Amino acid sequence: MQTEISDIITILSNGGTIIYPTDTLWGLGCDASNELAVNKIYSLKKRKEDLPLIILLHNENQLYDYVSEVPDIAFDLFELSTKPLTIIFDKGFNLPKNVLAADGSIAIRICSDDSCKELLRKFKKPLISTSVNISGMPVANSIEEMDPDIINNVDGIYKKDLILNKKNPSQIIRLSNNGKISIIRN
Repeated sequence: MQTEISDIITILSNGGTIIYPTDTLWGLGCDASNELAVNKIYSLKKRKEDLPLIILLHNENQLYDYVSEVPDIAFDLFELSTKPLTIIFDKGFNLPKNVLAADGSIAIRICSDDSCKELLRKFKKPLISTSVNISGMPVANSIEEMDPDIINNVDGIYKKDLILNKKNPSQIIRLSNNGKISIIRN
């Protein structure tokens, strides 16, 4: 398994899948703009393709590249949140259909983990971020707890020796273009 950031970026650029640290849990990811790579994530997780995935960005300015209308309050929500926050926006674009929900919405988190931010900044594209587990199974909090089928079938692990003490998924809210906020997961 590869651990160097340049090797991970090569894997991602070639449509590969990775395990990497995020600001919440270990993430299973790929280039969010690569439809075939996203399909690999669904396959690795044995996840229904009608269950949308989260993408990670390294800063709020990137929202304009993937969300057709960004309500101003989104920036305040990201800034004021005391824990990692995923916002579901009404209409995503510039991404394959298998990243968007059936209604066209997109779930986005601005990552705050230093290792993950560095990866996102150097890769210059959004990453898919989903927990490293078979769909419906418990979430793995360490490399040792991860399903061997996933570990043996990803193309690389970034920061494999890193110990992540974060065990909680992000809070998820839906922010409609009209400003309505709905809490999905607290």
